[in-house]
Order: sequence, then C-alpha cells, then structure tokens
Amino acid sequence: MIDPDAPLQEQLERQARIIDALVRRANRQHEIGTSAYSAFQSAIALQGQVWAKTRDLERAANELESVRHERERTRKNLSDALSAMEGGFALFTNGRLEVCNDLFQSLLPDVQPHVVPGLGIEDYFDALTQSVHVRSTEGRLRSSVSKARGGPVGASVLSFVIELSGDRWFQFSLQRTSDENVVILQAEITGIVRQNRLEKESLIDRQAHYLQAAFETMSSGICTFSEAGEVILHNTRFRELLGLPFTLVQKGTQLSQILDYMRQKALIRDAADVDFDAWADRIGRQDSFRKRIRHAGGRVLDLHAHAMPDQGFMIDVKDVTLESRATEMLEKRVEERTAELTRANRRLTAQYEAQARVEEELRLAKERAEAAVSSKTRFLAAASHDLLQPINAAKLLISTLRDGLEGSPLARTGERLDGCFMSIEHLLHALLDISRLDSTDAALTPSDVCLGTLIQGVIEDQEPVAAKKGVRLDWVPCSAFVRSDQRYLMRSIQNLVVNAIQYTDPGGRVLVGCRRRGSTVVLEVWDTGLGIGLEDQKRIFEEFARARNVPFGSGMGLGLSIVERTCRHMGHKVRVRSKPGVGSVFSIEMAMVPGTRSASPEEGALVRAGGDSAADLIALVVENDADVLFATTQKLESWGASVLGASSTEEALGLVHDIGMPPDIVLADYQLDGDDTGIRTIEAIRAATGVKVPAIMITADRSDALLRRGAEIGFAVLTKPVQLSRLRPLIDWKTRWQAPDPPAAATATDKSRP
Repeated sequence: MIDPDAPLQEQLERQARIIDALVRRANRQHEIGTSAYSAFQSAIALQGQVWAKTRDLERAANELESVRHERERTRKNLSDALSAMEGGFALFTNGRLEVCNDLFQSLLPDVQPHVVPGLGIEDYFDALTQSVHVRSTEGRLRSSVSKARGGPVGASVLSFVIELSGDRWFQFSLQRTSDENVVILQAEITGIVRQNRLEKESLIDRQAHYLQAAFETMSSGICTFSEAGEVILHNTRFRELLGLPFTLVQKGTQLSQILDYMRQKALIRDAADVDFDAWADRIGRQDSFRKRIRHAGGRVLDLHAHAMPDQGFMIDVKDVTLESRATEMLEKRVEERTAELTRANRRLTAQYEAQARVEEELRLAKERAEAAVSSKTRFLAAASHDLLQPINAAKLLISTLRDGLEGSPLARTGERLDGCFMSIEHLLHALLDISRLDSTDAALTPSDVCLGTLIQGVIEDQEPVAAKKGVRLDWVPCSAFVRSDQRYLMRSIQNLVVNAIQYTDPGGRVLVGCRRRGSTVVLEVWDTGLGIGLEDQKRIFEEFARARNVPFGSGMGLGLSIVERTCRHMGHKVRVRSKPGVGSVFSIEMAMVPGTRSASPEEGALVRAGGDSAADLIALVVENDADVLFATTQKLESWGASVLGASSTEEALGLVHDIGMPPDIVLADYQLDGDDTGIRTIEAIRAATGVKVPAIMITADRSDALLRRGAEIGFAVLTKPVQLSRLRPLIDWKTRWQAPDPPAAATATDKSRP
C-alpha cells in the first residue's frame, strides 16, 4: 500500500491519508444503521487498537527521519488493521484507488485483477455492474458515486445494496472524508436479509391465518386466486353457496377445474355463465365484473370478481335470492302498473287531443273575437269624428237657442233638449272610452299627475250640477303626485263624483279627498246617497250593471266599468264600501311618486278668467263641417266676438289678407278636407302675419301625440263635443292674460265627463 522506495515526504503524506480515513471511518461509524453494520461488530472492537496505532503512527511520523524501521512497523500495523476488518474497505483519492484491504479486492473474482492502486472509481463500478457474480443492484450506483464525490466533507453515508450469486447480499457505503478522499465500505448483510425474509414469510403466514379467520366470519362466499388462476384462500361459505366438494377448493386448485365441475354437475342453469375464458378476459380488460347466476338449487347468486394488486383476482359470491324475488315481484308490479299507466295515458292522450281541439277552437274564436273588437275599436275611432261633429254643432246651436229663449215659454223645452244632448254626449264618450280600454292594442300614456289639479277641475265642472240639485260638494286640496294616465284618471274621478251627486238626495253631501298611506295615496269619494247592498258591490263594475235600489232611467251603468278598466290597466286598486240608506265610499289606491309642479298658466288663468264679460275680439274659425262652423260662429257672435269663418287653410289665409291684420285668436278643427289640418292652418297664419297668434285646436282626436304637438307649437287642445264652460274662459285667457309671445304655449286638455 506504501511504496518504500518513494520519497519520505510522499510516504508520510500517504500514511497520513490512510490514518485520516481510518479515524474518520471510526468517528462516523455511529451514523450508519445498526442493521447495515451488524457484521462489523468485530471491527468496532478493534477501534481502541486503531486509536492506539494511530497515536503510534503520529509519533512515528515525527520520528520518521531518524527511525526508519518505525515507519515499516506502522505500515505493517495499518495493513494488519485493514486485513482484520470484517468488511471491505477502499480509499479513493482524487477518483483513484489509493488503498484497500483484501476483502474489498477479492469480493468479486472476475473484478479482482482490476482492483489495483490507481483504479478509477467509475471504472470500478463499471466492472462491478458487468460482473457475472452480480445478480441485481438498486440502480443507484452512478448517482451515489456523484453525490459522494460532489457532496460536502463529512456528509452522511450514501448506501445501496447489491445481490450476488449464491444468495449473498452486500451493502456498499460511500462517504467523502476530505476534499480528495472517498471511502467505500463493503458490509455483508446476507444474514440480515435472510432473517428478514424468514420474518416476512412468517408474517405472511400469520396474516394468511388472520385473513382466513376473517373470511370465515363473512356472510358472503370469498375465494382468492393467483395470477395463474389457482386457489389461494377461501371460506366455507364460498363452497356452500356454490355446492362444491371440500376437496375441490383446496389450495392450488385451478378455477377452470371448479367451473368444469359446475358445468358437468349442471350446478348453474346457464352454461355460458361458467365460461372460464370469458371470465379471465373480462377481468383482464375491466379489472372487475359482476354477474348474476341461478344455481341449480334454486338460489340466485350475485358474483363479483375483481383484480388484486398481485395480478391475481378475488371472487365474492352473495346469496341474493330474497332480493331477486323482491325485485321480480316489484318488476311484475311495475309491469302491471305500467300497463295501467299506458291505458290511462291513452285515455289522457285522447282527452288531451280533444282538449287541444277545443283549445284550438277557442283560440280561433278568441282571434275572431279580438279581430271583432279591434274592428269595432277601429270603426269607433274612425267614426268618432263624424259622430262628435253633429253633436258639437247641436250643443252650440242649443246653447245659442237657450240664450234666445230665456224668459219665454219654450225655455223649459230648450233646457230639456240640452239635457238630452248631454246624455247622448255622456253615452258616446263612455262607449269610446270602453272601446279604447278593451282594445288589444290600447296604450295608455302614464305620466306624473298631480291629484290636486285633477280634483279641482272635476269639482269646478260639477259644482253647478251639485248646486242645481241641492247637494253640497266639498273637496280637500291634495298635492300628491301619482303615475297614471292623466285623461283616464280624470275620467275615473269625474265618473265617481257624477255618480255620487246623481245618487245623493237634495240636502245630502259629497266629499272628495285623499289619504296618504306610506308610499301610496288613496283618493276617496264619500256620499250620503242611496248606498249599495253587499250582493251588488261585486258586480257594479261590470258593463250595464246597476244596483237594485237605483231608480230606473238613472244611467246606463258604464261609468264604474270605465273606472275599473282604467285602474286595472294602470295597476291601481279600486274599492267600494257602502251601506244602503247611509252612503258609499269609492276609493282608488295609487303609488305616489316624488315630484312638485306648480299649476300651469292655463289652469290658473281658467279660474281667474271671467266667463260673462263681452268677447270683443276677432276670432278666425276654421272648420270643414258647415253645421259646426255655423253653430260655432253663432255662439261666438252671441258672446260679442267678430267671427271669420273658413273651411280650409287657403280660405283662412285669404280672409286674413282681406282684413289686413292678424286675428285675435284662431279656433281650428284638426281634421280638414284632404291632407289639410288645423296645425297647418295655425302655422300658416302665424307665418303670414309674423305674429304668434293664440290658437285653440277643437278636435275629436284624443291622441297624446296631438297634445305633445300642441305643447311644441303652442296651441291648446279641446276635444269635441266642446264644453262651453271651458271654451269661454280659455278664449278669455288666451286673448287677455296670455303673454304676447310666450316661449312655449301650454296645453289645456278636455276635462269633460264621458
């Protein structure tokens, strides 16, 4: 191991490295597991001797120059110590074999010639893996060498196990002891491996007994098979369920033999159920499968086979006879029930088809009814202008006639004639309102409406009627705003007030007001009239329905129907509380909306403007109906106005050109001949005169589009038949109170009752 012919300093350095490797090996010995170094117990006993020799070597190193024979003795002692070790030892310096003992050198006979000083550590392991005496390695030779050479000094031992021929086992341990040195220790662990093997086999045997005992307690039949299909373990229940003899299910019996026996004895009714090849194929492809078989003894067995981790498989057999019978009974009941349901389904299908035919007939009837309603609505809308024109003319003529008959014996006749036409007007308005509300394409226009303004307008209209009948009409101002259609909400309030006055005897009282309830407001109309019985309160909102205690000829029963339809379309709630002989309370509940709005100039002016003063002004009336034009002219002239009558825009422009000055006010019908309209007339007069002449549109058109157009251009809108109580104040306000050139004219809507 040490060349005596080498220089003294080199011999000392080599001895120091050998001593250092032995010392480090002894110091690190406790880091190696006891199982790995149990074979080195004798070497451990020599630890004290190694330390003593080490001290001797250290002293010899200091005296080497003078005592040469001490160096030889020390080298001999080192060689003896290495030879006395039970395991192999090798020291590699800079990847080359520096020193080793005989056991390390002679471990593998075919590798021994190569184990000489200077052998590379990689070359040694290459020869190790190629040796014919090596049966298996852990596959970590290269990685262990790299970690040992590149790891820090004193790092933990890296070890791996190699199996040699003859069932011998060695543990190789590598450790880096310095920057250049790597120590390899070989420890034979054959005894440990064999002992572990025996313990493992014993443990497996005990586990087999435990497993067998567990199998015997199971209610299911269990049998395990090896990869080759041989019986390993089974319980008694497996043999009993399948009806197999005891000798047939011993360890080592092939599954194919068991299946052949069952086939020969006809233990299974269906021969295909005991096909071994099919079983093996399904287990190999699916890892498990289930099969229900019928035993010759009448039992129904549920068989479950699944693969085991060791490539074998296990078969689990359960007796499911009761469950199968219950299932069969249930299936039979299901079949019977299915048959019943099928028959019921046929009946229902026939009924459904009959119902579908009825629904289709109803749908067609509904479409025809809707078409009829739409046709009626279109007809009434188209005919409303022609219907209202003569009524409007008649009202104007009757008003003029009554003024001329005042104080004469025929004054009473004129008054009755006026009442008759008023009833016709009310009925016509009610029919038009109901037609529009019932129309499938009816579109109310919701907006923010001030209830106080609507109530005030209704009260002003009905005060003369109430006073004439001797009924006290009171109202409580209200500033709440709601979201509703202004025109139809006003119609509803007007209908309730008119009914209250109509069915209240002279000396009675009618009160109109609002109550706030959280986020809602309830408009109420109280009266001390006839009252309504409980049996009539549910039907009074239907068309032509009246209470039983109402005198004959007091109305057609359409007013409350309009109220109900309006509230239903707008989402309001209408209610009635009444007691015969005491009175009634009709209420409309609406959601409030935030908002404040001052009264429009026209609303305030209509109250202030007088209706009895002389109308000293020039009025231009444009109307294509000769009767209406004549009646309007007569009425305006009776008020003291100078009237220019025209039937078209061109004729109106000619009259204005003839007088050489703009008129004081223009009263125009919306629908003139051809494509001529009142809007065109108003715009043409203003353009020709250069003056924004006040204008009022008198029309049967009730569309919101016309109201918006009037607000844009600057003209008021009154619907036919015109109310003279509205027309006179509006003319006075337009000609006396309105500013000469307002930025935007307001719109006065017709507030006449239907």
